[in-house]
This record gives sequence, C-alpha cells and structure tokens, in this order.
Amino acid sequence: MRARREFRDRRDVEVAVLDALVDRSQEGMTVFEVRAAVDADIDEIENALAALKEDDLLSVENGDDDRVVILVDDRVVPDPEAGATDEQGFVDAIRDRLGL
Repeated sequence: MRARREFRDRRDVEVAVLDALVDRSQEGMTVFEVRAAVDADIDEIENALAALKEDDLLSVENGDDDRVVILVDDRVVPDPEAGATDEQGFVDAIRDRLGL
C-alpha cells in the first residue's frame, strides 16, 4: 500500500519510508526493518526519519516485545473503504515514472 497522495510530495527517500510504514501501519517497524525495506543508505534513511518525525508523520514507541518501533500517523494511511480509482492509479504511475 502507498501513502496518501497528499504526503507523496516529499523527497524520494521520505516517500519510500512512508510507503514501507504504511504497509505495516498496525504493528510498526524497527529501524532495521525500515532499512531493509527502503533502498537507500542509512544516513539518508536517518535524515528521512528525522524529517518525518519533525512533521509529526510518525511516532516512536515501545512495541509489545520491548522493541522500539516506528509507527506512521493514521492520516498518512489511505482509507481502504474509499479505494483508488483506475485514473488515480494511472496518474500516480505516470508521476512516479517521471519522478514528479
């Protein structure tokens, strides 16, 4: 699943981090899991996490098994009830392809 469209106007690494966290929005991810899911070096990921945290798009909490997990804010997660139209998917695909 991808982050809501209004949160995709960010640096590529930040969008990749948001997308990874949206996929695991219920249980969250550790820094190591984010690093494995995002194709960027650790410094870029660290900067992205800091920027997203500063913008209140994620939070850091202790998980059930005492792991520190990163959770994405609910407003970033798309509403599965709303569903994306084919046109939105097509436009998003073109934007991604062009790097916009």
